[in-house]
Amino acid sequence: MGVGMALNLHRAGHLHRIWNRTTEKARHLAAETGVTAADSIAALASTCDLIIVCVSRDADVIEVVEKIAEAARSGTIVIDTSTVSSDTAVRAKGILQARGIRFLDCPVSGGVEGAKKGTLSMMVGGDQATLEAARETLSAIATNIVLIGDTGSGQACKAVNQILCAGINQAVTEGLAFGKDMNLDMNRVLDVVTKGAAGNWFMDHRGRTMLAGTFAPGFKLNLHHKDLNICVEMASKNPRTKLPLVEQTISDYEKLMAQGHGNEDISSLFRLKR
Repeated sequence: MGVGMALNLHRAGHLHRIWNRTTEKARHLAAETGVTAADSIAALASTCDLIIVCVSRDADVIEVVEKIAEAARSGTIVIDTSTVSSDTAVRAKGILQARGIRFLDCPVSGGVEGAKKGTLSMMVGGDQATLEAARETLSAIATNIVLIGDTGSGQACKAVNQILCAGINQAVTEGLAFGKDMNLDMNRVLDVVTKGAAGNWFMDHRGRTMLAGTFAPGFKLNLHHKDLNICVEMASKNPRTKLPLVEQTISDYEKLMAQGHGNEDISSLFRLKR
């Protein structure tokens, strides 16, 4: 997703320097765009007014933020598009704020397709003024940018999104597996149910591929597994909050990961249902 976002930033004239933990990825993108690949986070942070972070896990976010804090100028804006816990977002803000650096937690939804097309939905935690200062740049990668509330609320909203994705995945894969068991023409089934009350983005984009037995990643199963564990951790702080569907999905994903399917799309859940 980071590559898709970077290319859209480049097309809009907002990409000035890039860095990646995998050097070869940065060099490849630099060659494609003509933008300089920085030798380090510090080299990037010291020359940019707005920095967008896209990594996989909480520890990665903190590691990157700490290095940015050492080099970035006061007033710089850091946008984190990763999916992490609300607590991590608050911690990242504290690290940066101590150096006069502004921060927004801005997790995104829309998958690889949305990142490539620049049509992501962005859930923002932070203050309005910082968002407005960054909005023009962010509009190059997201068409729906919504301020949810204070720091951490963007990540809490993303947790809602990930829980809903788990439920939709369970329902679609189970429903389509049932249809196959009924010996229905599943292409005709998709033609009609996608236009009715059961229609949804996931079925539109993954229905035919999962029926064909292909699971190229739009959203990797092992990353959704990570996100759902974050949801469980967040829910554990409120005794009233129960997530049985999430817990079932985590269990299902662990079975698939044990079979070597962790890097496939989350629609790989169909493997179990069928």
